[in-house]
Amino acid sequence: MTTLLTNISQLLQVREIHVDKVSGADMATLPMLENAWVLIEGAYIADFGTMDCVPDLKNIRKIDCSGRVVLPAWCDSHTHLVYAGNRIGEFVDRINGLSYEEIANRGGGILNSAKKLNEADEDTVYHESKIRLEEIMRLGTGAVEIKSGYGLTVSGELKMLRVVKRLKENYPVAIKATFLGAHAFPSDFKENHSAYLDLIVNEMLPEIAKEGLADYIDAFLETGYFSVAETEQVMAAGKKYNLLSKIHVNQFTAIGGIEACVKHGALSVDHLEVLTDNDIEALSGSGTMPVALPSCSYFLSIPYTPTRKMIAAGLPLALATDYNPGTTPSGNMNFVVATACIKMKMTPEEAVNAATINGAYAMGISQTHGSITKGKHANLIITKPVTSFYQLPYEFGNNNIEDVIINGEIIS
Repeated sequence: MTTLLTNISQLLQVREIHVDKVSGADMATLPMLENAWVLIEGAYIADFGTMDCVPDLKNIRKIDCSGRVVLPAWCDSHTHLVYAGNRIGEFVDRINGLSYEEIANRGGGILNSAKKLNEADEDTVYHESKIRLEEIMRLGTGAVEIKSGYGLTVSGELKMLRVVKRLKENYPVAIKATFLGAHAFPSDFKENHSAYLDLIVNEMLPEIAKEGLADYIDAFLETGYFSVAETEQVMAAGKKYNLLSKIHVNQFTAIGGIEACVKHGALSVDHLEVLTDNDIEALSGSGTMPVALPSCSYFLSIPYTPTRKMIAAGLPLALATDYNPGTTPSGNMNFVVATACIKMKMTPEEAVNAATINGAYAMGISQTHGSITKGKHANLIITKPVTSFYQLPYEFGNNNIEDVIINGEIIS
């Protein structure tokens, strides 16, 4: 179907010439057309311009966007939205004063989710996960990365990644799958890390590669979880199966993990609530995308990623939700963008860049997603009538989205 959007008040992230990402001071520039139109042919953006040169086409679907903003759909490059059950009890424990580490030490946290996941059958996990996926699509997400990591067994990790594969097959949203067997050490391996690493490298990875279930590999590089050396072992094993790394790092402590990730050519390093000058130096000039997860900081009441320091140093930055049952039970990218502006002092221009083109880069799809560029997928957000796109982060508790288009079709 051919669709023409007309009378767009502000058309954001318009890029005639493709860029992979934007960095440093360039993040403050968000290319925009006012009083604009976009032509969609099938699943792709065919053309765009201002209303003084709108094409006169007959027998096509036309959508009048008067007073509305149109922008690329969000690209959420870090989620754990495939899981079983919830961890509401831990939410109350945290209110009552228990820390993340204390909850984990008494069998909560990741191991709690692993227990629920391994007890649930695949169809149950799929049904719960598709409801979450449908919700984030309605909230404007057109591309999403989904991790495993709540199995921590061969069968559990395969179950999760098979669910992700089913979601890919049944929904138009772009989905990337990440193998996160190195999320935590199961209780049986608490004192025998090398045996669990052997399980990841010699049993999980070959099975996952055999079925083609993963695009990337991940590890929780953090004090009390996977050390730098252990994570390097995971990254090196992933390379043998052509799986680039996307690593959890520097959430609570800085232990030299970022330098190791850059050395191994990680596509992204995610969290970064704690960041040293050496970490910034390691990232400078690299191909590794730093990813901030502000709604995780909000939910856990931990520091926010030091965005202003990073941008001042010339780094790029992506924003993602970290959607998971324990520390960020929300996949709302609109809240992420607003929180980045309110708590991390990103400008709306920087936040939109971080949540679209840079988010696409962090999942390896910036060639096809993340901007209004001819030939890219027609994944678009149409807002309700607003005074400007600044209203989206300003009204942080409101849903200002009227329609979402994914692959050229309005989703219901």
